[in-house]
Amino acid sequence: MSTAKEEVWEILRKLALSSEETDRRMQKTDLQMKETDRRMQETDRRMQETDLQMKETDRKLKEVTKAIGRLGNRLGEFVEEMVRPAVVRLFQQRGIAVHQVFRGAYAERDGDAMEIDLLVVNSVDVVLVEVKSELKVDDVKEHMLRLERFKKLFPQYANFHVMGAVAGMVVAEETARFAYRQGLFVLAQSGDTVVIRNDAGFKPVVW
Repeated sequence: MSTAKEEVWEILRKLALSSEETDRRMQKTDLQMKETDRRMQETDRRMQETDLQMKETDRKLKEVTKAIGRLGNRLGEFVEEMVRPAVVRLFQQRGIAVHQVFRGAYAERDGDAMEIDLLVVNSVDVVLVEVKSELKVDDVKEHMLRLERFKKLFPQYANFHVMGAVAGMVVAEETARFAYRQGLFVLAQSGDTVVIRNDAGFKPVVW
């Protein structure tokens, strides 16, 4: 039989073993917590890097958008510069004398406003020319509304024959046909020059 002293030593031995196991587990848990903390810090670092990359991407996208906008404006100006000298020759060939060509004619009246890319004028006729790098059907529809409002905003031309024209570097056949049916002149690029695509029998609508 074991003595009381041996029993005490056995209890102390077990307590020591238990303490060592507890300490080992605590050390293991501490290591796991440190590893978890390291991974969280790494995740946070990556998230910060991703956020910076997203901000940089957003900044570059805004720069590209602005550049495209500036290019679009310059392209529109370039097309207008091509069309402006051509309208004199083209409309005179169609029997419409040209005395003046105004670029960017603007009027504002009674809460309404309008800007016309090119305004071609003689003593009795006015032609409103809408110029686009690529002419779409919606552009033609918008120009029709502009023609309907023109005399209200430009009353000095109230007694003139008002006609419309649309011009573009790129004009799809569908768009050209639509504009033709609305009674508008269709001007488009052909090689190094600008031509009127309406046939000789075309009769423009007069507002």
